Amino acid sequence: MINRIIAWLADVAHWQGDDGILRRLVEHMEYATTALVIAALIAIPLGLYIGHTGKGRFLVVNAVGAARAIPSLGLLYLAFFWLAPRLSGEVAFLAPAGLVLVVLAIPPILSGAYAGVEGVEPAARDAAVGMGMRGTEVMRHVELPCALPLILSGIRSAMLQVIATATIAAVLGLGGLGRFLIDGLASQDFPQTASGAILVAVLALAVDMAFALVQRSVVSPGLTGRYGKVSL
Repeated sequence: MINRIIAWLADVAHWQGDDGILRRLVEHMEYATTALVIAALIAIPLGLYIGHTGKGRFLVVNAVGAARAIPSLGLLYLAFFWLAPRLSGEVAFLAPAGLVLVVLAIPPILSGAYAGVEGVEPAARDAAVGMGMRGTEVMRHVELPCALPLILSGIRSAMLQVIATATIAAVLGLGGLGRFLIDGLASQDFPQTASGAILVAVLALAVDMAFALVQRSVVSPGLTGRYGKVSL
């Protein structure tokens, strides 16, 4: 079986064309990236606001937990039956899949932003206020930089979940790497199915490594402990 999987992945014909691996990889990343951007635009400002003001903690704890408990495939069908009659063309399939991915991505990003701001040292806030900073300035110049490690960690976690779950887009006839899983199961082509799963796993690991490098480069060394000890 392993030899058949290697042979399937090594076949140049499987990498070319509209149904090839490269095309499906691009589609998969388009779905995941779009969902992640939308989720971040919603969750980061909301998490920063909740962490800064202390309002809405109940929303974070309960809404985030509820969102994580929703079965992705069940939500996909529910969103499809609700949105498809109101839309037309390919959007009728893209919108339900995108909605599921956004809902999946929001909880870890929201939790990271909220926890990051809430965990800022009170002394740092007091010092900023003592320097004459207003609420928004404290958030922008003190809380946001200090919360950045947890925010980026939440984004990394969300991206991994979205990449893994974007395979369900193929259930609605869309593209992405999930096509290899669905089509392979339908035709009982098990090397294709296994290869699709391997490609999703490799993509997730590669993207996580890329995010780790970005996080290392943008987060202040003072927050990560990379300065090292100063010798006297």
